[in-house]
Amino acid sequence: MGTLALAAKITHVPSMYLSELDGPRKGTRQDAINGHQEIDRRCRALGVDTIVVFDTHWLVNANYHINCAPHFKGLYTSNELPHFISNMGFEFPGNPALGHLLAKACNTHGVETLAHDATTLNPEYGTLVPMRYMNADQHYKVVSVSALCQAHYLNDSARLGWALRRAIEDEYDGTVAIFASGSLSHRFAQNGLAPDYAFKIWSPFLETLDQEVVRMWQRGDWKTFCAMLPEYAAKGHGEGFMHDTAMLLGALGWSDYDGQAEVVTPYFGASGTGQINAVFPVTPQTGAAIPAAQASSAHGYQAVNRL
Repeated sequence: MGTLALAAKITHVPSMYLSELDGPRKGTRQDAINGHQEIDRRCRALGVDTIVVFDTHWLVNANYHINCAPHFKGLYTSNELPHFISNMGFEFPGNPALGHLLAKACNTHGVETLAHDATTLNPEYGTLVPMRYMNADQHYKVVSVSALCQAHYLNDSARLGWALRRAIEDEYDGTVAIFASGSLSHRFAQNGLAPDYAFKIWSPFLETLDQEVVRMWQRGDWKTFCAMLPEYAAKGHGEGFMHDTAMLLGALGWSDYDGQAEVVTPYFGASGTGQINAVFPVTPQTGAAIPAAQASSAHGYQAVNRL
């Protein structure tokens, strides 16, 4: 019924917001902003009505969660970096109907997920920053998915991604884009050194690791990448333990994915972390390589309704 039209791994560095403001950082993240605007242009050309964001700043300690309130509006200040993002306004519509379809599909696939529409919870800046540059005119509805998963299996996140695709293509009457909003390596500069690393990666090891991962994506070596993702997430200090990336690859077919990533904003350093904007073509997939549900098959597993 519906269409998954575009998938991307995107940056959300708060220095993009600083880049708008008068001061020494003005204009310094225009390349990242331009990348967001290019992805927006492609989404509009494809007729996308809703963007689903896997947000690595939405921390959760149990279950997966979907924020699908009917409308979002407010002022946002980052609790992590209040000197970077302070009183940033946001407003855009949500999509409760799609959010509930997504949660239903995830649960059917053995990944326990809750949709929240009657909520005062606003999205985190992994959603708000890209929507600032892609959705200022409120063209898209937005659904945010928790992707800073503290006690979760990457296999379940991959399966969640596939379940979302099934919900979109089998049950939703519309066109959707999905974004994994998170960095590659995410080792922040040590306190006191942040200004020195504003445009650098924390270590040569992490930069080399990230660059090789980008080359894997560009040549389509997904079997190797999916096999190494758990270790890459750990040793590469992956943002949100790279659950956003697992969700993205799950939606694309996991290790069977046969597309090649297109880099829209070349790899860059920000406060020690490795960042990119890259588009992943959506190709036909059977889901044969999607990992089995892991948490729900564990001994002693308890569903949320048994709390």
